Amino acid sequence: MAYINFDKNKLVNLEYSLSKEILRSNRAGSYSSTTIIGCNTRKYHGLLVCPLEQIDGDKHVLLSSFDETVIQHGSEFNLGIHKYAGDTYYPKGHKYVRDFEVEFVAKTTYRVGGVVLTKESLMVGKEEQILLRYTLLDAHSPTTMRFRPFLAFRNFHTLTHANLDASTKAEPVKNGVRIKMYQGYPYLYMQFNKPVDFVPVPDWYYGIEYTEEMKRGYEYREDLFVPGYFELPIEKGETIIFSASLREADPAGLKRKFQNELKNRIPRDSFKNCLRNAAEQFIVRRDKKTEITAGFPWFGTWGRDTFISLPGLTLALDDPKTFRAVVDTQIDKMKDGLFPNMGKDTDPAFNSVDAPLWFFWSLQQYANEYQAHEEIWKKYKKPMQNILEAYRHGAPFNIRMHENGLIFSGEPGRALTWMDAVIHGKPVTPRIGYDVEI
Repeated sequence: MAYINFDKNKLVNLEYSLSKEILRSNRAGSYSSTTIIGCNTRKYHGLLVCPLEQIDGDKHVLLSSFDETVIQHGSEFNLGIHKYAGDTYYPKGHKYVRDFEVEFVAKTTYRVGGVVLTKESLMVGKEEQILLRYTLLDAHSPTTMRFRPFLAFRNFHTLTHANLDASTKAEPVKNGVRIKMYQGYPYLYMQFNKPVDFVPVPDWYYGIEYTEEMKRGYEYREDLFVPGYFELPIEKGETIIFSASLREADPAGLKRKFQNELKNRIPRDSFKNCLRNAAEQFIVRRDKKTEITAGFPWFGTWGRDTFISLPGLTLALDDPKTFRAVVDTQIDKMKDGLFPNMGKDTDPAFNSVDAPLWFFWSLQQYANEYQAHEEIWKKYKKPMQNILEAYRHGAPFNIRMHENGLIFSGEPGRALTWMDAVIHGKPVTPRIGYDVEI
């Protein structure tokens, strides 16, 4: 049994299983996330969620979900599950789930009569691509699989609704199709490792609900677009690979790619390895930059959180190279002795009095860990001096070291510490003066 495992008794209990979420990110900044039974409960859930610089730099939900149907003797058994109004769940695919486990990747086992089917989900490490591997472990009759992709093509902070602007055209590619719902978006390529029939039946599925958004007080109901369905036979013992990607895949290489990616995974066979797996989820490498995501699903790169978490995410794993890469990326963004607190590179917000101090602290951890005090001073002498000079002579937001040696900061309408919530232009906790932790 895998270190992380949920059996049928827990999975069929929706109150329990819908409260357990899974998320896997990659170094490209993309992620895949849902609940352990595959029912999305957040607008941030999706099988393939990618950052799209050409639109707004934010992450976008492209492939929301992928419903599987097992067909035998003309009878159809839909393994998907969606929440609709009135506490209605349809279809009720969770009743076929027998086991969910995570060791190298998330793996779900379904049982439909004499059919035993497994599904493994793998987020490719450095690309905007999700791979799903289906294996028919047992079947006593000819079996066909049908797959329906539910598409969103939206910013992950918003919801979408049926509209006439969406393109319903699915263009054929090798062993699949590609679709681009709106101008400005990239194509989403959906392909299999073997020839597959695609039946275009474009339709909107209305009123899908996300219970966690309802609890948070946000809009929680949306419509998702299904361009049609894929259908192909599967034999006992056979494995099928599905790929959703921003680039056309080589169908012949999908099985090999899945196996190669699997070899690079840390097995979740102990608590320590679970932590190692989790640490890797927060490192993003794009456009020659290495950054730390402050949290999932909706946080971006925050200067304060970057330097606080940096030693634990890198030095604890004996990864000084990534440590230095993250620091170098942040230094490139430094302005007037301050690091961006949050915001996109095109419009960063520097409202953090303590991020530069956490920068010093993280360098100290590196120096102590590797006995590298001279190395640190030689490499980072200039930015360290720039910060000290800025604090001594005055940085933006009235940040300045006074004659008593204490750091004063703050001005009306600005929140500069970790208590940085602002409502209607006013900090929830005004903290102008000598903040105790600074």
